Amino acid sequence: MTSWRRRIVGSLLGVLGLVVAYTFIYRWSMMSFEGVEITVFESLQVVIEAFTTAGFGGDTQHWNTNAMNALIVVMNLTGVLLVFLALPLFVVPLFQQALEDSPQESTDLTDHVIICSYNSREDILRSELEAADVSHVVIDDDPETVLELNDDGIEAILGDASEEETFQAANVEQARAVVADVSDEENVPVILTARELNEELLIVSVAESEQDAIYHRYAGADEVIRPREALGRSLAKKATLSITQELHETLELSGDFELSELLVKPGSDLAGQTVAESGLRNTIGATVLGMWTNGEFIPLPEAERRIEDNSILLVAGSHQQLQQVNSRTIAPKASDDDRVVVAGYGVVGQSVVAELDEAGISSTVVDAVDGDGIDVVGDVNDPETLQQADVESAKFVVLALDDDTTTMYSTVALEQLVSDPEVIARANDVENTTKLYRAGAEYVLALSTVTGRMLSSVLIDEEEVLSPDLQFEVIRTSAPALEGRSLGEADVGDITGATVVAVERDGELLTNIGPEYTARADDTLIVAGSDVAVNEFIRLSK
Repeated sequence: MTSWRRRIVGSLLGVLGLVVAYTFIYRWSMMSFEGVEITVFESLQVVIEAFTTAGFGGDTQHWNTNAMNALIVVMNLTGVLLVFLALPLFVVPLFQQALEDSPQESTDLTDHVIICSYNSREDILRSELEAADVSHVVIDDDPETVLELNDDGIEAILGDASEEETFQAANVEQARAVVADVSDEENVPVILTARELNEELLIVSVAESEQDAIYHRYAGADEVIRPREALGRSLAKKATLSITQELHETLELSGDFELSELLVKPGSDLAGQTVAESGLRNTIGATVLGMWTNGEFIPLPEAERRIEDNSILLVAGSHQQLQQVNSRTIAPKASDDDRVVVAGYGVVGQSVVAELDEAGISSTVVDAVDGDGIDVVGDVNDPETLQQADVESAKFVVLALDDDTTTMYSTVALEQLVSDPEVIARANDVENTTKLYRAGAEYVLALSTVTGRMLSSVLIDEEEVLSPDLQFEVIRTSAPALEGRSLGEADVGDITGATVVAVERDGELLTNIGPEYTARADDTLIVAGSDVAVNEFIRLSK
């Protein structure tokens, strides 16, 4: 029962108690002071008349003693207080509140995913679930958050995710899975409660570190993902790729067909050329499947499209071909200092440093709080701190900060205080990635993107996310709605903006996929694009 309901019930019980008390007091007073015996119902009638100021019946002739008249005065004053003071000030607002929208407190969904609780990371996951037509409900303990979600048409209920009553209201007995993403400490009781109520339930939790993941598994989680570590490794790889000029990790789809995400550095051989002028396809034999430029996603860029500085290319081909493309995305070294400055030493920052160490690249760690592994203590926006970290001579600055506003200020500050800085940034919310690109960052990846993709890959059976930690989303999926239709006929590219990269058919990988490709029942498609484009493809093809 919510607080306003408790207050309404309490107010009504209080008025009822006064009525009952005055009924017996009036009956007793009539017998004691006036010697007149009346029934309980006759006494109740007089009390109601007094409380409602509706006038009195025939008892006035019996009110001859001072004590009896004093009781009537008190009853009248009580009625006046109730009608003209208590009701307008307390009861009426309560009923008005009761008539207003209230947070949803239960759901009738079945075969659904229960998400505990709501934050920006869940937006990507919800988009993936909606595209795959998987129903879901969000549990959150903030009434305003639940109301906002309900107003937006999102199934959400109010409650504490660690309480049995909340999970029962979320229909946990008929759910397919639970996502525990509250905090590392609060996830444990959430997992324990969900597991106790449904032993067959798939429970997926989000952990910050391996140590936290261990306790989540002890509590009963079936799958534990660590998106912060994956994010940190991805940010570091963008730096190591430019420094070492060696293409070590790609998405290998077959022995001679791979995908890679490559950042085009200012001053590189590709920067400023059109796709046709670059000769990537005609000379090298690689295919540009997509391009991120100035925060805009461009699927299958046309031959006249210019490759701008800091564009991100999704390229397909053999490993040797991708290595050749990579060598043309790297600018000549301006100095021999390949050091990377890492700002922020939380889980993401520590993962960045670990990846750099593994690649043999030195780093300087800056953090506002001193501790093990910190080289410079201070604010990364402070010119003195930047000078101590010798940012001017560093190859890259990786901003692994846990606040998007601070990251944006830092990016702008670096643009003003350091000549030609190369910034790789972590964002929390995906909507801030474009803002960070505008602020001057060369590469941005959002924690919400990585988290949502990693969760959806576990939760959606028909879909496998191959690139949780890249700017592009690449998935392996079936497409039953396209069976018997060609891509050109279905107009998949124009409608969705996604690209069918390859098709797995009868144990073989078909890579030259054009508009004439016609889907078969057992085909598995490799699809690439932005998150929005890929989700649109899933909706169209299911």
